[in-house]
Amino acid sequence: MEQTMTAVLSAVGAVAGLGNLVGITASALGRADYWPPGDRNRTYYAHWTLSQVVNVSLVGVAYLDWNGLGLPRPVVAGGGVLFVAWYAAAVAAGLDLGVEETKGLRGELRTDGWYRYSRNPQYVCYIVATVGFAAMAASAWAAALCAVYLAWWVVLPFAEEPWLREEYGEAYERYAERVPRFVGRRSLRALAGTRSGLGAK
Repeated sequence: MEQTMTAVLSAVGAVAGLGNLVGITASALGRADYWPPGDRNRTYYAHWTLSQVVNVSLVGVAYLDWNGLGLPRPVVAGGGVLFVAWYAAAVAAGLDLGVEETKGLRGELRTDGWYRYSRNPQYVCYIVATVGFAAMAASAWAAALCAVYLAWWVVLPFAEEPWLREEYGEAYERYAERVPRFVGRRSLRALAGTRSGLGAK
């Protein structure tokens, strides 16, 4: 019974996740205006409804098939620590950006705080948190759903950037020139500069 429920939840989550991924990818390729929505319209509600379906499916699958792969306890525990720490960091980065902007709605261009190190600190944190969750769940079913999430985090910036350029114009262009899309040497230099500045105080 549990195996059947796990398979059903996985299928539902996969369909919802892939549906969102198709919309995001189409936006990145300039074939659709699915993400970001900018306003609370049909695509906004479609995206967030599908996202919640994936979340519920993933939690259910992780519960039903916990450590189905039989991984050692230190690996599972390490995954849990990784997930909690980096998920908390992603939430902090989202609050730094603003709730509306995090939801893909119009708002202000944020270039300081977490956003001086990466143009997408939430996605960087979510990538690590997703890997941590997959290790913590130690389930092939959960890992498959996590793979869909990983694809989201990688593709989302490419869907957002044309909209951001249109919305914020030259200000975003200047920002994109000095701050990497994810992380890089410029992120480390900015972080080192911040720390040296704190030390000077």
